[in-house]
Amino acid sequence: MEQFTNEKIDTISLPKFEDTVLSPLNINYKKIIYFNLGLTFLILATIIGVVLYFIEESRAYVIPAILAYVVLLLFSIAINLISFRNRGFAFRDHDVIYKSGAIVLETTIIPYNRVQHVTLHEGFISRKLGLATIEIFTAGGINSDIKVPGVEKEHAEKIKQLLVGKILKQNTINE
Repeated sequence: MEQFTNEKIDTISLPKFEDTVLSPLNINYKKIIYFNLGLTFLILATIIGVVLYFIEESRAYVIPAILAYVVLLLFSIAINLISFRNRGFAFRDHDVIYKSGAIVLETTIIPYNRVQHVTLHEGFISRKLGLATIEIFTAGGINSDIKVPGVEKEHAEKIKQLLVGKILKQNTINE
């Protein structure tokens, strides 16, 4: 009979995930960010323009509306650029790391033995730029746990094969 032990772990000396050098997203992903921002603000400008044109009482608010629009646009550009710089990913021996955020940084680490499914997604613009998004799913959720956008398609396909291999290896160990 094996004797039960429950030794204390020295958490101070554990390896730090922060020391892992993360791969940045492909620089072309900025074009997708700019496109999405441009489309959003074009729609917003159209709505504001229609409201200011057709509702006579709103004409007094033209200058404040334009100022608010410009401030919101500049703020959105700044937040998206900071977010782009902060994003990164790494595939290590036993897990995958994804870091993102602009104001609040979030780091997600998923061990390979928790990965159930992986998909590769290419939007219209991503496809034209040769980029893809890797979505990693664990058990129990309908949404992906990690979504890594802005990865070169060829690199993304290699990552997908790596993850599929890890899933298959884990399934044969569990059988």
